[in-house]
Parts: sequence; structure tokens; C-alpha cells
Amino acid sequence: MITRRRLICSVPALGLLGHSSILRFAYHAAEDSFNELQIPPLLRGEAADGKQVFRLNLQEGSREFLPGFQTSTFGINGNYLGPTLRFKRGERVAFNISNQLNEPSSLHWHGFHLPPTQDGGPHQAIAAGAGWQPEYDVIQFAGTYWYHSHLLHESGRQVYKGLAGMIIVEDDSLSDILPVEYGVDDVPLILQDRRFGRDGQFLYRNRYQDDVMGMMGDTILVNGTHRPLFRPETSMVRFRVLNASNARSFDLALSDNRVFYQVACDGGLLNAPVATTRLRLGPAERAEILLQFSPGDEVSLMSIGQSSDFPVFPGGISEMMRSLNSETFELLTIRARGELRNNYPLPTQFPQVYRLPEAAATNTRTFLLSMGAGMRSGEDKGPGTGARNGTGGGYGGGNYFINGRVMNMDYINERIQLNTTEIWVLNNNSPMMHPFHIHNGQFQILDRNGNPPPQNEQGWKDTVRVGSGEQVRLIMRFTDYTDESNPYMYHCHILEHEDRGMMGQFVLV
Repeated sequence: MITRRRLICSVPALGLLGHSSILRFAYHAAEDSFNELQIPPLLRGEAADGKQVFRLNLQEGSREFLPGFQTSTFGINGNYLGPTLRFKRGERVAFNISNQLNEPSSLHWHGFHLPPTQDGGPHQAIAAGAGWQPEYDVIQFAGTYWYHSHLLHESGRQVYKGLAGMIIVEDDSLSDILPVEYGVDDVPLILQDRRFGRDGQFLYRNRYQDDVMGMMGDTILVNGTHRPLFRPETSMVRFRVLNASNARSFDLALSDNRVFYQVACDGGLLNAPVATTRLRLGPAERAEILLQFSPGDEVSLMSIGQSSDFPVFPGGISEMMRSLNSETFELLTIRARGELRNNYPLPTQFPQVYRLPEAAATNTRTFLLSMGAGMRSGEDKGPGTGARNGTGGGYGGGNYFINGRVMNMDYINERIQLNTTEIWVLNNNSPMMHPFHIHNGQFQILDRNGNPPPQNEQGWKDTVRVGSGEQVRLIMRFTDYTDESNPYMYHCHILEHEDRGMMGQFVLV
């Protein structure tokens, strides 16, 4: 049977936005089967002893994503995903976390600058039936962050089942610049792709491609909603977009090719709104975008299939690499109400982002992102010749590694001096993109292959896409928290790659 999603996915990716009649046909073919976009509950915590205290329970559950099927899930204070946590810049937050799962887990505060013992990485595992009480000061800029499982070797499976949620950091000084009414004109969009079996259960790592490419699904969930519909009631809406997929990148566009405005990236606001019609987000990246609506507007937020120039040669590796992120999906159907409240004008600029000067760096480190699994990387060309060598192909094997090393909890890869600024040079000699994430805070992109980053990447970042054969240079300041025994992580945020070894550790001394 041809479903609406399959019909849209059959539209050639490069010509999609020129085929509005096809989109409209698909749109009206099954308009009665949309589901109202679920908005995660907002949790502000309870004031106690000068802190905001949050209670979080990791629990098993079930959810009806597809009609007539109950899917087994994990959730935080609920059956799937977690509440949106709202912090204020400058306050102290504390947590009472209870793990009611029948297995260990953890919660990592992605993008936050905090002590390594409070980070929630692999070294802060919470045993089944046990609890954890981290606390830290919120010194992040106002922006969109998230929290998720980071258990060693199990992050991918646990996040896939639902252990993730959004964090909003607000700053009172910016409250009159952008929409702030949660769920009305300030709307979270947690994007995930999932794959379901005939029994309605999540399928996870049930084929070889899932280990090589990372876990790719064929069904889109937004805030845990299948085929979501949002009905704006204001003329301006701020969407906080989080790519919470294990491995999929999204190439965002609107079905009528209208312009939208990116106002923030991972770590907060940009210098000014960036007008665009396309926006790519790798796993773990975030963006805040503004959309303007007229009464009765109907439009869809899409992810456009990406084309590939990967060479064609016999065997599964070439086929897998050419299929990466090639599907087109409708993510969210938007139908504005007949009357809209005028809420905010489009801003022209924001407080300027301070750029770390390259001259302030006192050390440079180089990181090589490589893959095994039958795709011998880079200079390790193997016994053959031709297209099967170099970035992909050959007779390799093994795991996923950084600088030739697989993650080892007992090995500290890097020791960094406190209160120094460093440049990290990321080289990818594997055949696919890796989103590189650094714990302990935010960095800035200096250049990609020697070229300045585009405007929408000139803010603070904690995750950066590093394409096959690409070199990306970052600059980062390491401050505040020295600890020679407890490390921070850096890793690929394709969770199946991270779980299989593409991760390292550093300490501040």
C-alpha cells in the first residue's frame, strides 16, 4: 500500500520544492490522519535552599505511536522522552534522579559547562534502582540544549527507546526580543527517526547497515508524535529544533520554499537572524528558527534528501554511503488558524557574539576520525588499488576510533592546562560525516578546509559536522573546573559509532 510518507519520499529530492502540486496532492490525500503535535510538559523545578530542584525518574513505559500498536519505551517522568527543563542563566540547579529501569543508565547535560563529576557521562552511571544527585550553576547563554543517556556502549539503544529531553536556558534581559510563550509561539521540535517491526516495536541494530551508518529509521517522530500537525495562533513562531536522532542528518526546508530565519545555534543566539531556505542539522545539533505566518497558511516543514557523489563500486559499502540521508521526509504539517495574534516583529540584531581570537591559543591538537567495518580509512589503503581505497572501501575491519584509539575508560587521551585556549584540528578520513561533540561547554568554528564558517555557524557550538575528507578547525577556552581524576568526553555523536569506540577522554589539570 502506498502511504503518504512513501509518496512524498518518492519525489526526487533535488526537485522537491518545485513540485508543490505533488506535495499538495500528498497533503490532502490523508489529511484526516494527522496527530496534534504533542508538547513535552515544562518543568521549572522547585525552589529550595537557593536552588531550583528537579525530580527526574527514569522509567519503562509504552506509547501508541502507530494506530493499534503499543510500543515498549523508556521515558523520564513519563512513557517516552522527558519534560522540557527550563533554567535561568545564573541560577543553581540540583537534581534528584531515580533510575527505575532494570538496567544502569545515566543523564548527560549536553552543551553545559560544569564540573566533570556532574556531567553525566559514562563515569556517572546510575545503577538500576539507585539514584544520583548532581547540581551545578547555569552559566550558559540563553539557548536550546538537551539531556540524554550517555551510558558506555548503551547510549544509542537507550536514547532510541526514549531517554532524552530538551533544556531551555532563558535570560530575562532577552525576554522582549523573541517569542517565549512555551508551546504557543515558542515551540520545541525534537526530531527523531525510528524503525518499527510488524508488531509495532522499535527495531534497533537488526541489520549490518545499522552498525556501519548508525541507526537509521524510516518513520519520523516529532516530540514523540507520528505525522504531527501544529496550528499556529500567532503571526511569528519560534521553533527550537533539536536533531535527537541517533545518526540521521536533516536538511530542513519549507514545502513552498519560503524563507525562514535562523536566530540561534547550539550555544545561543547568533549576531543577527540569518535568512535561509535550507538548514542542515547533524545529530545533536540544534537551531532556533523563526517562521512568519498569515491567517490560514498551510505549509510543511520538510527534510530534503541529500545527494551523494560517493564513487560507485561493487559491494555494500558504496551502496550504503550513497544512500546516507537520501530520503525526503515531511517532518511537520503546519496549518495557521484563521485569525492570528500579532506577537513579535522580526528582530534585526542581537547582542554580538564575542569571537575567541586565534592568537590567544597556546596549543593545537589534531584528531583523526576513522572507521573500520570494511571501509579502510584514509592513508591505510589496504592491498588493493582504485576506488575501493582511501576514504572508504578496502579490506579493513575493527571498530570506530579517534587517532587510532578505541575508547577506553581507563585511558586519558588528552591532558589540558586549566585557563588556556586551544585549537583543535578535526580531520575525517572516513567515507561519511561525523558530528563531533566536546563536553565541558562551547567552542567556535575557525574554518572548514581553510574557509570561514557560514553565518549560521559563527555562534557558539558544542557539536560540529565534519564531512568525509574535510578538515575543521575549532577554538575553545578551558576554564573553571580542574580535576585530574575525572575526565570529560569528546566523541562522534552518531551514537552507534560512539558506543563502538569513536570517543576519547580529556582532563583539566
